[in-house]
Amino acid sequence: MIRVHELTRAFGRVRALDGVSWTAREGQVTCLLGPNGAGKTTTVEIAEGLQHADSGTVEVLGTDPWRADADHRARVGVMLQDGGLPQAVRPVALLRHLARFYAAPADVDAIVQELGIDDFARTPVRRLSGGQRQRVALAAALVGRPEVLFLDEPTAGLDPHVRRTVWELITRTAANGATVVVTTHSFEEAERLADHLVIMAHGRTVAEGTTEQVAGSGTLETAYFALTDGRESA
Repeated sequence: MIRVHELTRAFGRVRALDGVSWTAREGQVTCLLGPNGAGKTTTVEIAEGLQHADSGTVEVLGTDPWRADADHRARVGVMLQDGGLPQAVRPVALLRHLARFYAAPADVDAIVQELGIDDFARTPVRRLSGGQRQRVALAAALVGRPEVLFLDEPTAGLDPHVRRTVWELITRTAANGATVVVTTHSFEEAERLADHLVIMAHGRTVAEGTTEQVAGSGTLETAYFALTDGRESA
């Protein structure tokens, strides 16, 4: 469903991506794990069609996302790291508005209840806490029933109870056939979610496989530090 091959991307003298390659399959959660500056967000934004690679190729649902049409984009859900939400609107009104763009949207009321958005449904987005915005952004990414779902650090700022609810929702979304890509800094999150794990460092893919394949006979944390040369923790 997603194929990333030899991507490069530079910002001035900074080489953010230096030949990144990985794949993500239908019905699986693929986690991108790596230190800050590893290139996770840049890679995902290219796969979302929000940035253009300097070289290399990306295919999402068989299409180059940079050239994708509206029909393709309607099949892809995106949760940005900063939320990307309009500030003046109330959460449920926003979700109902987004649902009208899709022929067969998800049940907004069910998503609102599961993520606890009903507790702050009448509060404008600009007045929400960081964790509350995360929940609204996730709901917005899910409302179109996407075939491919990109989630950039979806549980950042969430309390442990809500984090587990989000993990369950992500796992269920993949089990229902979606291809889900999650960037994360959390070993626990990667171990809990990943059917397929990609470790990135220095703008490159340094390991790819199941958690067991990557960790071998040790722990994921130990393997991570060995693969990333002991750089900043995930």
